[in-house]
Amino acid sequence: MQIVHGVNPVMEALKSNSSGIAKIVVAKGKRRTNNIRKILELADQKRVDVEFREMRHIERLAGGKAHQGIVSLCKEYTYSSVEEIIDNRHKLFKESLILVLDGITDPQNLGSLIRTAHCYGANGVIIPANRAVSITSTVLKASAGAVYHIPVVRVVNVAKTIDYLKEKGFWIYGADAGQGQDIYSVNCDGNIGLVMGSEGRGIRPLVRKRCDFFVSIPILGKVDSLNVSVAAGVILHEITRKKLRYADTSVL
Repeated sequence: MQIVHGVNPVMEALKSNSSGIAKIVVAKGKRRTNNIRKILELADQKRVDVEFREMRHIERLAGGKAHQGIVSLCKEYTYSSVEEIIDNRHKLFKESLILVLDGITDPQNLGSLIRTAHCYGANGVIIPANRAVSITSTVLKASAGAVYHIPVVRVVNVAKTIDYLKEKGFWIYGADAGQGQDIYSVNCDGNIGLVMGSEGRGIRPLVRKRCDFFVSIPILGKVDSLNVSVAAGVILHEITRKKLRYADTSVL
């Protein structure tokens, strides 16, 4: 079982049909707080078991991580397939947007990246199976439960996966602070796979070779780069903003 800790992640796990939530454990004395009361009401509607235990028991389950007095026990996260995210285009868009992460090792960054991808209407997120963080309880917490609303694919070979996306009609944009074209001057037409490199080394050489374009963000300060999750947010915002010009709002 996988432990989900914190109010927002537990709520999103409870809302999701994919989380396989088995039980919620709440610290005694917390049941009257507004957010937890809402969770308890929804748990009752969905007939999910709830236990009330001492705070030290919650802390043990959460492994010492911030939990706000509530955790849930869910089935292990189920990864999606590349085909599933290709088919998961947001109903507003006529074209697809997929976030490809090449070796993110910080769970906080991965959680934030998944949350950002979901908020900007991406089809899904692709991560490598090796030398990168997977979907852990910390990632679930950092994503504020967004992991349950956007498919994540874990692949053995990112470069070959990109080749497959290109066969399916995707343009591959690599984020490069040093030599990329200003994202604000890029049309952002077509199906896009946006590649973000690891926190330290950036995009690996074999993956770089698969990129059709490189994009960058204008930096006005003395620090020459942004945190990877912040950079992805800026680039995804601009891509989505441009795609929204042609969005079919009648579907809303």
